[in-house]
Amino acid sequence: MTSEQPTLPADAPVPDEIVHSVPIRASAETVYGIVREPGWFINDGEYREHEISGDRDVVRVVDPVHGVFQIAIDALEPPDRVVFRWLGGGLGELADAPHNTVEFRIAPAPGPGAEGVVLTVRERGFAALGVDEALRRRNYEENLSGWQEELDLAKRLAEGGR
Repeated sequence: MTSEQPTLPADAPVPDEIVHSVPIRASAETVYGIVREPGWFINDGEYREHEISGDRDVVRVVDPVHGVFQIAIDALEPPDRVVFRWLGGGLGELADAPHNTVEFRIAPAPGPGAEGVVLTVRERGFAALGVDEALRRRNYEENLSGWQEELDLAKRLAEGGR
């Protein structure tokens, strides 16, 4: 993790998506076991147990620090792809507001003899989060630095065991 927090230049428009990747010395199955849990990424870089309830398509995730989130499970494709929908920084019901899509891809590490996998997160939907540019910018910038923190956590969990 770098000590610099990435930010957008003040005059730059807010991009629609964030993409981050991290190499992990673990199997795809191990990494998938971490990222398939709805809301595992709601945690400030330290894994916390969440209360998860609901049906298979939409679940309610309760984080003891950040509150209640509704997360839709769009795809669980072991061992290489998971897709969720959530409000991307806002609380409430998915049906009541624009939401972001968060996709995790797990691919073999590139190169001959490479070990492990590369975990990539792609969060899309910032352009539709509302007309308030300041709110969109804040959500984007928080998630921009937050995803690197969360991928570092996934790496620690996968390489060191849960």
